[in-house]
Amino acid sequence: MTMAQVGMVVAAVTAIVGFILHSAIHKIEEGHLAVYYRGGALLNNPCGPGYHIMLPFLTSYRSVQTTLQTDEVKNVPCGTSGGVMIYFDRIEVVNMLVQSAVYDIVKNYTADYDKTLIFNKIHHELNQFCSIHTLQEVYIELFDQIDENLKLALQKDLNIMAPGLTIQAVRVTKPKIPEAIRRNFELMEGEKTKLLIAAQRQKVVEKEAETERKRAIIEAEKVAQVAKIQYQQKVMEKETEKKIFEIEDSAYLAREKAKADAEYYAAYKNAEANKVKLTPQYLELMKYKSLSSNSKIYFGSDIPSIFVESSLKNQFVGTQQETALFSEESTEPTGKSHIKSKKG
Repeated sequence: MTMAQVGMVVAAVTAIVGFILHSAIHKIEEGHLAVYYRGGALLNNPCGPGYHIMLPFLTSYRSVQTTLQTDEVKNVPCGTSGGVMIYFDRIEVVNMLVQSAVYDIVKNYTADYDKTLIFNKIHHELNQFCSIHTLQEVYIELFDQIDENLKLALQKDLNIMAPGLTIQAVRVTKPKIPEAIRRNFELMEGEKTKLLIAAQRQKVVEKEAETERKRAIIEAEKVAQVAKIQYQQKVMEKETEKKIFEIEDSAYLAREKAKADAEYYAAYKNAEANKVKLTPQYLELMKYKSLSSNSKIYFGSDIPSIFVESSLKNQFVGTQQETALFSEESTEPTGKSHIKSKKG
């Protein structure tokens, strides 16, 4: 063999070995699990992420995702109870398969298990829901419940058929309906919007009226409180004036009482002084003073005694009567008011 032939043989062997190694070595990404088939039979030793070696040409593998994944079911037809055909453009199903259940689910439903367990079930459950509800219910009234109903129905069946496969969420888009019906729905929604606007406007008007009523009540209460305060102020002023008048009256009464008591006391003391002063000697003195002050003088040897006696008698009687009057009206002071004793 020549060197060229040897080189060709070595190159061919190298190429074959490289091809075999390339077919035998494979990589599994994180979040996936590899299941192996040999001669069409599923092997019971799935492998995790990393590089692995298998028999080339005899063994094949499929990578199964074990993290959250979203399956999309598109253009799902659905007939309502009224016979109207509608189409759901896209339904998204978020699901996750646990690693411990990978072998059993792949063995029972193949590596494309989502077609059997999710896609087909979505069609079935959605048609079951539409067939017992009207277009109004499916398109408007019960649309917000479709995703939750699908999730519960799918999970209920999966708990029996494929334990380990869980449904996290279902998202349903608005279905497509015939154009004529869609326009009617839009007109109906427009009328509902007008009704809601009118209702909101009515609420605003009622709220404004309620606000005005409350404002009027507050103003009335404020006026009433001010009037009450002013009334109380006037009452207090009148009570203060009344007390001032009572004090002035009491002061005046006390002054008049003191004045009357002083006059009474002066008169009483004067009467006592007269009692002490009107002695026989004082009267005799007063007689001579009266005689000396008499402007008439009689001359002669025989002056009638009647004139002298009459004059002295009149003066003496007047003095005695005055003294007796003060003696009868005056009593010993006892601390009582003179005005009160007169009233009694």
